[in-house]
Amino acid sequence: MSRARSHLLAARFLAAVPSRGATTGVAARRGLSAWPAPQEPGMEYQEAVRTLNTLQTNANYLEQVKRQRGDPQTQLEAMKLYLARSGLQVEDLDQLNIIHITGTKGKGSTCAFAERILRSYGLKTGFFSSPHLVQVRERIRINGQPISPELFTKYFWRLYHRLDETKDDSSCVSMPSYFRFLTLMAFHVFLQEKVDLAVMEVGIGGAYDCTNIIRKPIVCGVSSLGIDHTGLLGDTMEKIAWQKGGIFKCGVPAFTVPQPDAPLAVLRDRAQEISCPLYLCPPLEALEEGGPPLTLGLEGEHQRSNAALALQLTHCWLQQKGHQDIGELKASRPSLLGQLPLAPVFQPTSRMRHGLRDTEWLGRTQVLRRGPLTWYLDGAHTTSSMQACVRWFRQALHRRERPSSGSEVRVLLFNSTGDRDSAALLKLLQPCQFDYAVFCPNLTEMSSTDNADQQNFTVTLDQVLLRCLAHQQHWSHLQEEQASPGLWSTPSSEPGGPTSLLLAPHPPHTHSTSSLVFSCITHALQWISQGRDPVWQPPSPPRSLLAHPVAGSGAVVLHEAAAIHVLVTGSLHLVGGVLKLLEPSLSQ
Repeated sequence: MSRARSHLLAARFLAAVPSRGATTGVAARRGLSAWPAPQEPGMEYQEAVRTLNTLQTNANYLEQVKRQRGDPQTQLEAMKLYLARSGLQVEDLDQLNIIHITGTKGKGSTCAFAERILRSYGLKTGFFSSPHLVQVRERIRINGQPISPELFTKYFWRLYHRLDETKDDSSCVSMPSYFRFLTLMAFHVFLQEKVDLAVMEVGIGGAYDCTNIIRKPIVCGVSSLGIDHTGLLGDTMEKIAWQKGGIFKCGVPAFTVPQPDAPLAVLRDRAQEISCPLYLCPPLEALEEGGPPLTLGLEGEHQRSNAALALQLTHCWLQQKGHQDIGELKASRPSLLGQLPLAPVFQPTSRMRHGLRDTEWLGRTQVLRRGPLTWYLDGAHTTSSMQACVRWFRQALHRRERPSSGSEVRVLLFNSTGDRDSAALLKLLQPCQFDYAVFCPNLTEMSSTDNADQQNFTVTLDQVLLRCLAHQQHWSHLQEEQASPGLWSTPSSEPGGPTSLLLAPHPPHTHSTSSLVFSCITHALQWISQGRDPVWQPPSPPRSLLAHPVAGSGAVVLHEAAAIHVLVTGSLHLVGGVLKLLEPSLSQ
């Protein structure tokens, strides 16, 4: 039996593996069952989600988009046909008064800020986002709350049956993909529930995204750009900027946060081609001048640019809708870099301030303090977002209240999926000086058949465990490299400083990290928490959880530590699985 297969079996049945296991070889493939569980009373919502999961998977959808990327109009025409089959026309969407937001990093947070600001004006808001953390109904919100299981079930079956009845069996695509279906469903929900406006987050890209069927948004926004989904969007910032600028519409104002020169120039050119007035957001400091500082409901310095974009989008929306309370304009400023006109600098109103302060967006720079445990949750999954996550985490540790006695332990819980470069992400995490690095799939349990919201039919259990083993191997190699003298620069003494992300050994000696792989999130959290989280009290863990010496010795360290700091990052789906366990109310 190969070493990889041995380690795979250990991860599946013993829950932990040593850190130097090989990750090559072919493991036995075992798919996760796609058949719905037997119907029981009260399972109508779960049955609807299981049926949703049987639609074309997101992975297959991405492959289809890659094949058709030379003709994006084909995809938009297909979406129009789905919309017509569902009983709507593109013109119907004009009633939704949409704010359309794209970007690589921070577009979800920007949407959350914008939605909360407008809700503070007494408006009935719709909010469509992806992905979900715990339950799929989180993707469609009214007044900031996920639609109820009953409402989701009603609209799901109504749309599903209508599309199923009108499908053409001779067509190679008879039903929309998972994300397209939810986009269609969001349109129906928002129209039927008569929202005053809808904040729509682009899924992937812009020009090729199915939300781009929207023809007359009120305003568009572009958050920070970076490298992600290169197989679909291109492998340069310029190509990605061209895709993101695809949501611009003729005569519809658009705003962007400051970007690097090259992609900013692409956005400018795209806007000019489309006859879209594009403005550059001034920094939040410019809006704070002459007034008290703004308090944000989301932590992290990087959230300030998201808040600045949200303020411009909501100010523009309110202005176009004739609202009077939109803030007093300040003196105009010159454009940044001379590429774009600067957006208006205004004094945020009290309702804008309250909206920023009260914004909640789970799984992004979120902190849960539970007795000796502090959980830091951030779904960073690109290099730029991981850099921001590391700054936030290190600054949070710098501000923490240190225990008067006893040891402190730092634990990393990580996973990464898709075509992302996990080695690059893990390298950025090295300066955090973790005592333990834990890797596990995005599965709350070994089997997800009892929870349709967590099901993923695009991969097998063996595949995701092998990927976790690869993460562990990357981490071990980084540890070995870090131990080599003379390779690393001296870190900044101030967390979050200009050189704080440079890799450096912990003076006066290299900080060593033990690593483990667990078969699911539940087993990982059982080992990390050691029953010390006062809210999450799971059943006794299996004996095999401590089978490996690192797991056994580490359990003693964690049990005796005065403080345990756990950073969960690398995947929003991982963060969602952790939240499902730590915050059971989110599943109700």
